Amino acid sequence: MGDTTMASIPQSTNPNVVDWEGPDDPMNPMNWPLRKKVAITITVALLTILTYETASQAPFVGRSGTKPKTNPSPLGSSIVAPAASQIMEEFQQPQNDELSAFVVSIYLLGYAFGPMILAPLSELYGRNIVYHVCNVLYLLMTIACALAPNLPGFMVCRLLAGTAGSAPLSIGAGSLADIIPSKNRGLAMGAWVLGPVLGPVIAPIAGGYLVESRGWRWTFWVLAMLAGAFSILAVICLRETHPYTLLRRKTKALQRQTGNLNLRSALEAGQPASSLFMFSILRPTKMLFFSPIVSLFALYIAVIYGYLYLLFTTFPSVFLDVYHFSSGNVGLTYLGIGVGSIVGMVFQSLTSDAVFQWLKDRHGFSKPEYRLPPLFLSCWMIPISLFWYGWTANRDVLWISPIVATSLMGFGMVNAFTAVSTYLVDAYTEYAASAIAATTVLRSIIGAVLPLAGGPMYKTLGLGWGNSVLAFIALAMCPLPFLLYRFGERIRKKSFVTL
Repeated sequence: MGDTTMASIPQSTNPNVVDWEGPDDPMNPMNWPLRKKVAITITVALLTILTYETASQAPFVGRSGTKPKTNPSPLGSSIVAPAASQIMEEFQQPQNDELSAFVVSIYLLGYAFGPMILAPLSELYGRNIVYHVCNVLYLLMTIACALAPNLPGFMVCRLLAGTAGSAPLSIGAGSLADIIPSKNRGLAMGAWVLGPVLGPVIAPIAGGYLVESRGWRWTFWVLAMLAGAFSILAVICLRETHPYTLLRRKTKALQRQTGNLNLRSALEAGQPASSLFMFSILRPTKMLFFSPIVSLFALYIAVIYGYLYLLFTTFPSVFLDVYHFSSGNVGLTYLGIGVGSIVGMVFQSLTSDAVFQWLKDRHGFSKPEYRLPPLFLSCWMIPISLFWYGWTANRDVLWISPIVATSLMGFGMVNAFTAVSTYLVDAYTEYAASAIAATTVLRSIIGAVLPLAGGPMYKTLGLGWGNSVLAFIALAMCPLPFLLYRFGERIRKKSFVTL
């Protein structure tokens, strides 16, 4: 598949078919001014950073598998994780590792099923309505968290906030696919992907100091303020980009003006509304289970993100017990991953479109697999990072060594996420939101569950061998980009799933 919904569609000669007014129609999102596209891209990226402020948290383990004696504030991989102990204490709950972890990771459950609904809705009714409704719901649920009188109410609000907060990550790639041609898509995807990468890195740093100074409820008041500001920004900057929705609106307007009820959109599916709704809602699930390309890359990204969250569970014990960092400074150790992520984004932005164009010129045609070569280098960074971090943190070497090791994880992760997302957008442009939603769901589930196994694993194997086991699994997955570069097109063409 290519940009089949865009200006490349042959113009119909049927007078009752409503289409774009030629390939240069200014109403076509592909032809919008650059400043308009940049504003939309930045707004979607900011919304993604805001709402992806949570990841999973597992019980934190020491070098022998025990909890650190100190109770540092900037722990975990989300802005809420530093506040978990305060929340449990205020609601008079026993200090239970599993319950504390669930207080944090319940947000991810919203990410587990929200995309399966929101992505197809955006392909059915348009992107903007989903953004705006979810922005308001996220704001209201965040305020409700700040005012929650008890733990059950708090957790219900967090679940609903996670469901609403999954919208930018679920449909952001679809929005970019609507407005950015394939040859320029790598740079835009690199900017958007910083949200899910940097969100969990920035959050514990900000959240830790905020909880220390003002208490856990202020964490949510600050989030609510940002949500309100970004919601206003979205109203100002976002425009409907979905070609199906735009042509449907144009068709209805012409029907009212002309009285000709036989007019129909060139992109109309021709199905009854009820069956079209059910077909759309089931699309991400079908792609996840019956499209081999989506299934393999969803698993690949999910494992990488699960490893990231597993590493997060070890930071407090390593940098408190081994290197004797202060509780406030422990949060700064997340910057290693942050710096690596930024470097990875720059690398991806410089190579993705350039390599794609070079391969297109060399072979005389383009295909989505040309997005995968940057992964040929970065895929090795994940196992290298795990080996390096596990054994240097386990041998009490200089503190900078394990932090530098985690920067390779950030580099490899952002490249993997960007390359895979851009590949899926190019391969399934028309249903890009559903393809990304399928990967988001599996990543969220594994991200919530896998770190819970960190405590028992590190207790049994220690950091060195524990991370080595993870590294060997990551090493076994490194051939995947090479195999899909070679055989991906053949697999896609033989896929029997009907989208």
